[in-house]
Amino acid sequence: MAESQTSGDVYVRAVRPEDSPALNRICLLTGDAGKSAEPLHEFGELIGLVYAEPYAHLPATFGFVMIDPSKAHDGFGGVVGYVLGSYDTRTFEQHAAGEWYPRVRAKYAYPAGATDADRRFIGILHNPPRSPQAAVDFSPAHLHIDILSDYQRQGWGRKLIAQAVEYLRDERGLSRLWLGLDTRNDGAKRFYERLGFKVLPGAPEGTMGVEFAVFKG
Repeated sequence: MAESQTSGDVYVRAVRPEDSPALNRICLLTGDAGKSAEPLHEFGELIGLVYAEPYAHLPATFGFVMIDPSKAHDGFGGVVGYVLGSYDTRTFEQHAAGEWYPRVRAKYAYPAGATDADRRFIGILHNPPRSPQAAVDFSPAHLHIDILSDYQRQGWGRKLIAQAVEYLRDERGLSRLWLGLDTRNDGAKRFYERLGFKVLPGAPEGTMGVEFAVFKG
């Protein structure tokens, strides 16, 4: 995955395993329908252990991160956004179930002080769900995207998804992808619709997919 996509001083590069702490932080700070999920959690790292960090470590994954060089010494390497995903969702799920979740859930046996939101994600660690078959039938590829609030509404979401589309099309030979979004986040749904995403019939609410031939990146 080559480095590309620059705008001003901020640039995009391929994700690296050492980006894990930054991915986890961004996932938390955007984890409540686009707002910070910090007030919902006592163990704020849980959300990123499910939706972000595995994509920097497991097979069948890809990812790109936004870097702001002016934040290079913030303790997170200047990572301010990401698009993460898998080009083979079922293979990713197998590796996550066999390699990732057993390692991380050992630390979380429903600890004292856990909030309802914590318990939800602890439950996922112990009983990882499978992606809906209707979504996987549409495409083996899925993604997650999150950008810190200071960098939103500047075109970065479109650029990151375009980077993912280019990678999946040119390097993996795919023609579609899908994602799941929080149904409370109407703004995100409108954004995806502008890019050509459509609701997937037969999949759970909030599941959207796009054919690369009609992607408006």
